[in-house]
Amino acid sequence: MTRAAPPWVCGLLAAALAAQLAWHAASRPPRAAGEALPPAPAAGALRLAAFGEAQAASRLSMLYLQGYDLHTLDYARLTGWLRALLELDPRGQYPLFAAARVYAEIPDPARSRRMLEFVHEQFLLDPNRRWPWLAHAALLAKHRLHDLPLARRYAAAIDRHTTAADVPLWARQMEIFILEDMNEVDAARIMLGGLLASGRITDPGEAAWLKQRLEALEARR
Repeated sequence: MTRAAPPWVCGLLAAALAAQLAWHAASRPPRAAGEALPPAPAAGALRLAAFGEAQAASRLSMLYLQGYDLHTLDYARLTGWLRALLELDPRGQYPLFAAARVYAEIPDPARSRRMLEFVHEQFLLDPNRRWPWLAHAALLAKHRLHDLPLARRYAAAIDRHTTAADVPLWARQMEIFILEDMNEVDAARIMLGGLLASGRITDPGEAAWLKQRLEALEARR
């Protein structure tokens, strides 16, 4: 009588198969520039196709997306794919990493803005885990797009929506310094003064540095 393989053996076989599929996907040559990305499947369909391996399916799907020419991608379809992959594996960070650090950094302002808005949309669904990608979006809006109001909107969202203790203070302070860049000195001064008065600053060195910044803002009035 044939005995079933132990679960750990099945797990090893599944992992080996996933690794082999990933290697083949990564080694495929890029698709032709004119080949269009198909519409994104529904997250439910991806979930059924994943056979319970949501994380592996999401990673393999990202490798599939990377096979398309970056400069000719339809960003409406691309955001549909990224959204579906985040629904498939909500704790996965790779789709947002790619959105913020790859797809948003192309020299096409319209498509870059679309991707930054996607990052903002997805940040709102899980702020305490997804804030790094919105912080990067704020920096791109400021330095690449030279759009300080947009950078401020993203920075403000980090300050207003994150609650976890491990979100660093520099991320929550971004709006203050963007306001200063916008020459909104009074607003920056009020926010910085409120931050110092809130008791959220517990590091003496950081508190001293922020007080110096506040004094510099006061001197500009």
